[in-house]
Formats: sequence, structure tokens, C-alpha cells
Amino acid sequence: MASVLTDIWVKCEKLDCVNSFKYLGAFFASERAKPEILARIAQTTAALTHLKTIWNIRKIALSSKIRLMRSLVTSILLYACESWTLTVDTGRWIQAMEMGCLRTLFGITYRNHIFNEEVRNRTRQVIRPLEDLLPTVNRRKLKWYGHVTRSTGLAKTILQGTVQRLDWFDAGRRHDET
Repeated sequence: MASVLTDIWVKCEKLDCVNSFKYLGAFFASERAKPEILARIAQTTAALTHLKTIWNIRKIALSSKIRLMRSLVTSILLYACESWTLTVDTGRWIQAMEMGCLRTLFGITYRNHIFNEEVRNRTRQVIRPLEDLLPTVNRRKLKWYGHVTRSTGLAKTILQGTVQRLDWFDAGRRHDET
């Protein structure tokens, strides 16, 4: 599906039209959020791997490991998630990443044939108020949207962009031209 590029004007200034850009460490592209989510998953996997020695220490309680994972690992994944356009596929990727993290903490491999629901139950037994990542992403998106709609300025103008309405004179002139 080809996208149509149109000129965007904000307060009488034309904005440059680009296919992708990086802003504050987050990658924004015309292909929705797919490249950004894949990059975040790769960075999260790298962080999880770097902390492998901590995950293997038996003296650290599982609840502490889960808290460490939430603060050190999943925070990398959730950075700038407010700007993502989620699809069914990207939602599955996020859930798979979360399951991979939890399986690593519990020392569960896919060869153990333990279902994801069992992994979630074990997690809830260790630490009760643990929200899944996908609802967390959706909650953050809604929170950001509410913040922007309550504000004034360029962000609100762009987010709630509207087309300037034609008055009756312009509409009549346009009708005569066709």
C-alpha cells in the first residue's frame, strides 16, 4: 500500500516531509512502528543477555529478579512506546518478548514444554501486582494522549489535525471550477 505524501502546514509554515527520523533515541518511520519495535526488542534482548550472570545467581530471590527485569530490561522495551501504532503482529512480538524474559528468569526453556499461561501463573505467585506488557503499552498510550489533548501548542495541533473548513463562498467557487 503506497502512502500519499501531502504538504502539512502548521501555523503558516510548511513542514518537511521525510520517510523516517530519529528523535531522542526513538526511531519514527512511515512504516508505522515496526522498525522501532523490532529495534527495541533487539536492545531488550541484548540487555537481558548482559544480565545473565545475575539471573543465574540462586541466592537472589525471584521477586527481586522480576523487579530488576522490570526496571532494567523492560524499561528499554517500553521507551517511547506512546508513539507506537500497534497491530496484532506487533502485539504478539511484545508478548513473546515478555515471555522470553520471564522464561529466562525462571530458567525455563521451550524444551521443558511449559505453556505460557503456566509461566504467568508462576510469576503471579512470586509477585502479585504484575501487569502484562501489552496492557502497559496501551495504558501509556492513553495517558500520553490525554496529556497532549489537555495541553496547548503544536503537539495538540498535530495530533488532532483538522482540515480547514471551506466557507460557502469557497465551496461555491470550487463547484464552479469543476
